[in-house]
Amino acid sequence: METFVFDSEDLAATEAMLNSAYTKMRIGSRQERTRAQVAREMMGTVSDDQVDLTFDMAYRADPLGRVCLCDMQTGAIEESFADGSADTFVPGDLTLIAPPDEPFSGVVRSARYRLTMFDPNLLTQVASATPGRGAEPVRLTNHRPVSDTAVAELRQVIRWLREHVLAVPEARESSLIAASAGQCLAAGVLRAFPNTATPEPTSVDRRDAHPDTVRRAVAYIEAHAGEPISVADIAAGANVTIRAVQLAFRKHLDTTPMGYLRKVRLAGAHEQLVAASPGGGDTVTGVAAAWGFAHPGRFASSYRQAYGVAPQSTLQD
Repeated sequence: METFVFDSEDLAATEAMLNSAYTKMRIGSRQERTRAQVAREMMGTVSDDQVDLTFDMAYRADPLGRVCLCDMQTGAIEESFADGSADTFVPGDLTLIAPPDEPFSGVVRSARYRLTMFDPNLLTQVASATPGRGAEPVRLTNHRPVSDTAVAELRQVIRWLREHVLAVPEARESSLIAASAGQCLAAGVLRAFPNTATPEPTSVDRRDAHPDTVRRAVAYIEAHAGEPISVADIAAGANVTIRAVQLAFRKHLDTTPMGYLRKVRLAGAHEQLVAASPGGGDTVTGVAAAWGFAHPGRFASSYRQAYGVAPQSTLQD
């Protein structure tokens, strides 16, 4: 489901919307006034929902199939999990609603909250070995974050997503930014919540971190810089694991694969600005978004550092 706004006091209509927008579920309430409001912004596989329920709503839901972050603002959610455990989310909490592959139930107590959701496969993309090499999918093992610091960092990622990606039309329309935003969000979740990812490189990873790996990865990056590629794609292009390609880039280029990709995309944006005519309709924001840069200010800063002038100056020359 794409971007939408829902506002109704009809409980049956609310249930139909929840079934369409989230997963199959049954809801109920003993209250007469049952107003529900949901506003969704969506880009790629990432969605951001503002939810406001002015009544107590019981629910029983099938698995969501998505990682679902819940940032509580008012009220409470009393959640029951498939393993028999339960928890109550209150204002200030940033938690996971439920494992993507498990049913859940509970009661929303007149609550206002935000839900940020994405494809759980992004967790494996960001943290695991290259697909096809026998890696197990990465799983989140607890719905509570590891620390207050981790929560603060994840909130910064989500705020960036809302303010500099979802709120900017040029950014929302860029497949490169959509892919980067999803990977950034997944990385933030992996830092914030306990999970099964293996952070340490193996002896095979260290053996594979040689110059030939860098050459293959660089060739892949330069051939696919205009596409929404991830570090997993780069590793697959070099025929090594993610950890091996990360070690190779750090050892031989003193950067990361994604850092090198940003450098190549910055060069692509520079070439496009040089080739553009001032009256041809091109804008710095549009060119930046086309090359995966969601934040115009940060793009301008990186551009000035690399080329010694503002991108607007290049466009006007």
